[in-house]
Amino acid sequence: MAAEGATEGRLEARPPSAAPATPGFGPGTHELGLDKERDGLVYVPASAPADRPAPLVLLLHGAGGNAEGMLALLRDAADHAGAVLLIPESRRQSWDFIVRSYGPDVAFIDLALETVLAKRRVDPARIAVAGFSDGASYALSLGLINGDLFSHVLAFAPGFMAPTDLTGRPAVYVSHGVQDAVLPIDRCSRQLVPRLEQAGYRVRYREFTGGHAVPPDIAREGMTFMLTE
Repeated sequence: MAAEGATEGRLEARPPSAAPATPGFGPGTHELGLDKERDGLVYVPASAPADRPAPLVLLLHGAGGNAEGMLALLRDAADHAGAVLLIPESRRQSWDFIVRSYGPDVAFIDLALETVLAKRRVDPARIAVAGFSDGASYALSLGLINGDLFSHVLAFAPGFMAPTDLTGRPAVYVSHGVQDAVLPIDRCSRQLVPRLEQAGYRVRYREFTGGHAVPPDIAREGMTFMLTE
């Protein structure tokens, strides 16, 4: 069911109190199967624990991106962390709030989360929302709005954040290339991180030599942050 608060960016999906009655999404890459044109992927690494709940990362692509591209960026880091990746695709070229306002993408993400949580045991203390570029901006925004669901926010090269409200206090990881010509660091992360810290969020911030990208070591550090902070 679509989230009633979708226009405010609120998500309703939550991990069930009991193990799924019909387990699914074993090791490997799976289609979500929720939309014929703009769908998404679920990736379960072989390293994900089979005998206990696994960490879950909701992973959001950049403008014009797709689930396959994001999986390629974060697969190795997910393997290292044993984290399940849920990678939905936006309804349009980028995420709804960036195009106009919260609504369609929030509802689709909620449905995607419900689908995965109904089939896969997830650690409620290790649910992160992550993204790259526009997806990082959207992850920051949704993460602050839904801090009662997300324990961590991983923002790789964000441009802005636009939460409608602040709920909870997720831990935040932000990375940005100092030579980023797409979303310049001075206008973006160097402005966002102080605002987050002033608002009381625990932030780990990494600048690296490079452009608009997610280097493998940065991806792995972000995943490790979710497991250890």
